[in-house]
Amino acid sequence: MSKPPLSVQQRRRFRRFRFLLSTLIFCGLIWAAGFIWYVDYIPTTVDNPDQRTDAIVVLTGGSERLSEGRRLLTRGLAKKLFISGVYRGVEVDELLSVGKSDPRLVACCVVLGHVAENTRGNAIETAVWVYEEGFKSLRIVTANYHMPRSLLEFRSLMPDVEIIAHPVFPDNVKIDNWWRFPGSTALIASEYNKYVFASLRNTLLTWLPDGDRSALRGPNEVAPQQQDYSASNATGKDG
Repeated sequence: MSKPPLSVQQRRRFRRFRFLLSTLIFCGLIWAAGFIWYVDYIPTTVDNPDQRTDAIVVLTGGSERLSEGRRLLTRGLAKKLFISGVYRGVEVDELLSVGKSDPRLVACCVVLGHVAENTRGNAIETAVWVYEEGFKSLRIVTANYHMPRSLLEFRSLMPDVEIIAHPVFPDNVKIDNWWRFPGSTALIASEYNKYVFASLRNTLLTWLPDGDRSALRGPNEVAPQQQDYSASNATGKDG
């Protein structure tokens, strides 16, 4: 079978190239529109700063988050402070610099979770603890650029729990005029990509019989157990 004339081959290649280029441009425009939406969705203020909740949850990743969680607990805005994603071997006193806190408050009210290694893990670890405690409301403390994905993950696993966003605002991340700061732009873009992936994954999980909440008991993701928590008031949780 003879090959088609060269001009025909060139036209076919050009059509394929044009289709691919159009697809890439279309996807790029959708991504850019979503990115602009995401930047606008990043919180710039703290809503309901004085509302009490059953618990305060701090997602590790910055000293300002821990300081804010400690301040909120000191103000009496929750019964417990849960710090998710703490390296094993780190004690409550060390983590919260007990010299700056009321030791009695730390002793009674601070719990560390040692399982989570990412935001999804934070949500699973916290959800198990919240349901064990019977809590109905919590306040999440994390960086403002990280808050949209945190709320997405937490609300998918705890739809019946009231969740209040309490962002902190790192000085080194510029949300306003982000385009002037390459580091901030790259960080926000990375968070946006993770947010899109988490949204798609959670949407797919809703098609399963138990939905997203199946992650709380495995088998693919192991739920935290009692021994995976520690607290300065721990007196042997095993018995």
